[in-house]
Amino acid sequence: MNNPAQRNALRPDFSRTLARELRLASDDDAIGAVVLSGAGPHFCAGGDLRTLHEMRREQPRQALFERITNLNEFIRAIRQCAKPVIAAVEGHAAGAGFSIALACDLMVAAEEAQFTMAYVKVGLNPDGNGTFSLARALPPQLAAELAMTGAAVAARRLADLGLVNRIAPTGKAMAEALDWAAQLANGATQAIGRIKRELVEAQTNDYNRHLDLERAMFVDALFGDEAGEGIGAFLEKRRAQFHR
Repeated sequence: MNNPAQRNALRPDFSRTLARELRLASDDDAIGAVVLSGAGPHFCAGGDLRTLHEMRREQPRQALFERITNLNEFIRAIRQCAKPVIAAVEGHAAGAGFSIALACDLMVAAEEAQFTMAYVKVGLNPDGNGTFSLARALPPQLAAELAMTGAAVAARRLADLGLVNRIAPTGKAMAEALDWAAQLANGATQAIGRIKRELVEAQTNDYNRHLDLERAMFVDALFGDEAGEGIGAFLEKRRAQFHR
């Protein structure tokens, strides 16, 4: 996300472009993982309030509806991408920026990073799937606290709550995320893609449907090249080489 002068506040082209790039990455066998970051010292400040203020006065509701639809397509692209998506968060992740970070599969945050569902402070409710993510990741009271108060939350607290995977020194979140992405990309990427799909669909599947999904994907996996290499390496007591 490249708008550092405004702390990477969302522009109309951001969501469309990033959604397209994620779909391309999902279909590209040469890509094993994706890192999402913000240019400069901040991740993303969310929506541009000046633009939203102008839209209130000058544009019909449909224009805002379409703008949020584009954001939703970006969020869907993160969740539907067959590759793990890692958020590398420096500085502030506010409003939709926080929602975007929560949509990623994994999160690396700098020691001094701050997160806030700031919507309520300007009389708005979250978008970008922010409440969906919080409601499924946290106890109801904690989700309500973050969404209803809009208070800034330090990276360490989110790590304690299980929303941040790794804490990096300030200025090093990107390097840490890239290192992690390289490890994932050198692993069983097809299996990781299936695991991601199972985890995403577990949020909406019923019990029996999810058992069926796991069964089908396991059978496909067993007869694939990765399982052949992985099981063979285990039996031969050697390190698996998934990418040669």
